[in-house]
Amino acid sequence: MSHQDLPPKGGYPALQWKRNLPSRGFRPSIYLAIMGGISLLGCIPLTRGIRERREYQREKAWSRLYLLPLLQAEFDRDFVRRSTALEARERELMKDHPDWADNKPIYNDGRARIPSFAVLEGQKKAYFVYSDESVDVKEAAS
Repeated sequence: MSHQDLPPKGGYPALQWKRNLPSRGFRPSIYLAIMGGISLLGCIPLTRGIRERREYQREKAWSRLYLLPLLQAEFDRDFVRRSTALEARERELMKDHPDWADNKPIYNDGRARIPSFAVLEGQKKAYFVYSDESVDVKEAAS
């Protein structure tokens, strides 16, 4: 017959089967609370900046509204100067044509129109919309 060993009295000593790692840092909920606090503290200057930018936009819009009459008057003065220069140039060019009438409207519908013009950047000519001609900017300014 075989002889079987029995456990010692009081049992065998406990085996360490579980990992025994020291905890590092705080619980995740504490980290979450810290990140939430930092985010809330960051929102304060953000909202201040948004309000300030909105106020600057409002101020810019009002300043543009207040400048519109001044800009319109400047445009009108420039238009009168350019149109008189163009009429003088036109009179000079067309003085030998008997069928030409001074200040005759281009369109015969009776409506008053303000001819548009554009000075292209980097160019020395002003192009008028109602004609294919171009005028020297310095000549139109005089």
